[in-house]
Amino acid sequence: MFRIFVVAVVGLVLSGVTQAQEAPQIPPYRSAEFSAEFPYESKFIDVLGSKMHYIDEGEGDTFLFLHGNPTSSYLWRNVMRYVKPHGRIVAVDNVGFGKSDKPDVDYTLQTHIQYTDAFIEELGLKDVILVIHDWGSALGLNYAATHSRNVKGVVMMEALIPPGLPADSVDIFGPAADTFRQFRDPETGRALIIDQNVFIEQFMANAALTRSMPDEVVDVYRAPFLDPSSREPIYVWPNEIPIGGVPARNVEIVEHYGEWLKKSRTPKLLQYASPGVLVTPERAEWAAENFRNIETQFVGYGVHFIQEDNPQAIGRGIVDWHRRNFKK
Repeated sequence: MFRIFVVAVVGLVLSGVTQAQEAPQIPPYRSAEFSAEFPYESKFIDVLGSKMHYIDEGEGDTFLFLHGNPTSSYLWRNVMRYVKPHGRIVAVDNVGFGKSDKPDVDYTLQTHIQYTDAFIEELGLKDVILVIHDWGSALGLNYAATHSRNVKGVVMMEALIPPGLPADSVDIFGPAADTFRQFRDPETGRALIIDQNVFIEQFMANAALTRSMPDEVVDVYRAPFLDPSSREPIYVWPNEIPIGGVPARNVEIVEHYGEWLKKSRTPKLLQYASPGVLVTPERAEWAAENFRNIETQFVGYGVHFIQEDNPQAIGRGIVDWHRRNFKK
């Protein structure tokens, strides 16, 4: 079943872009864009009794990078090198992910919000520019909506935002709808995500980007979840997506920051790819017409983990947007 899902998702990519397994070799002049290296110093801070891993380098405006499921700060490695010359880069591993601790907590959105908000407070971050992806978008936008005076700007990509979410049904995921339906089933979901580790071994490694992901990169994403008992944080996230009114507590959160996106004067940038998953070109156009003080930027072909497909376009796009909005 999941093999069918993988083929279906990759089949979404527009003509002229092949499946990841068949992607052409990267030309030498572009190879540096896709480095597997993480050339940043690891730091740790105690947050709510757990160690959270983060990096903190550079000077100037603070760019806070927040990742989603099942990644870590490593996702941003090739984007941050474009941003670092222009500001302070801070990237954190969500609790339960990357090199951060895996405490015995429920890993719901509400729990992650507590850790994210506390991390920002513990580090004393001020006037942050949020750079957010996947569930990191929910964490960042909730923070923006509840701490708006401490947020200078927002950069979003493949985000949990209107008009895609909240959704009436899993059909919002198109060819992946049946798979997400099974993810949210207590029996099949645990088998797929915890026992078979499909988020890493199938979705990330084979389906959710348009180029071949090198083994050394996949290994970094695998590392925090080698033991099935460590995969609970990955399993919880699909069940937190607000679909069909469930969970209601998350419908409320997404609707709240959705209203903030429509009304806030805070500068915003929505970066999107084609075909995309959560933010398609059509949804990006809707956002451009409905969110206040927003720019949209097309960064190229991509599915969900677009930082692995288009790090240069994303990084330089952030820098150019920052220059237009904050360097006048």
